[in-house]
Amino acid sequence: MKKTYRIKRNEEFQYVLQHGNSFANRQLVIYYMDKPDQDHFRIGLSVGKKLGNAVTRNRIKRYLRQAFHELEDEIKPTVNIVIIARHPTVDMNFHHIKKSLSHLLFKTRLKNK
Repeated sequence: MKKTYRIKRNEEFQYVLQHGNSFANRQLVIYYMDKPDQDHFRIGLSVGKKLGNAVTRNRIKRYLRQAFHELEDEIKPTVNIVIIARHPTVDMNFHHIKKSLSHLLFKTRLKNK
């Protein structure tokens, strides 16, 4: 995933968390906010230290980035999205994480198709 597709600054994270809408399932929490002046979506990932060591947290973030990469064509381009991983993601493989993320995007109507 290109770096221009990521939310990096703390102020941007906080703005989406405070002013955006949210939805959750057992594995992930999604905060999203419409931003009409963008030409592509942006994502921010948060995986807390309670979920495991750095290797585990980085694996979860890698899986989430790859899932977004594969779903890139189906996501509305004018949104900022922050994903927070919950504890069940520690034991999940890539396909389960992608399915969970796809479910959240469908429920929040962020998918085009």
